[in-house]
Amino acid sequence: MHELAVCQAMMEQVTDIAQQRYANRVTSITVQIGPLSGVEPHLLKQAFPIASAGGVAEGATLVLEELSIRVRCERCNEETPAKVNRLLCGNCGDYRTRLISGDELLLASVEMETDRDRQSRTNTGETAHV
Repeated sequence: MHELAVCQAMMEQVTDIAQQRYANRVTSITVQIGPLSGVEPHLLKQAFPIASAGGVAEGATLVLEELSIRVRCERCNEETPAKVNRLLCGNCGDYRTRLISGDELLLASVEMETDRDRQSRTNTGETAHV
């Protein structure tokens, strides 16, 4: 399961971001995943508690946003949705397309708390967003 290694690498990024912003705790992580990324969302979700254990993101919520596949046709220049094993132009049906999206694996956002946020949170319910 390479999703654990992916999750561990993501935790390194999240830890670096939290340290740069003097955060005590990460509360939520949003990841955007395309169906052609080579990562199975449900396996990433299962690996997350293991990868985040003992770190700044332990107990954080992992939000996975699944992205769609889009291609641009080299013949008619239209950008259309496509399917995993069928990267055809949705406009003219041509097979000569270029992948526009669907292979991403992006760390989209990290929500965290600092000491200041904890004090504010008690009063206002706010958290820091990155």
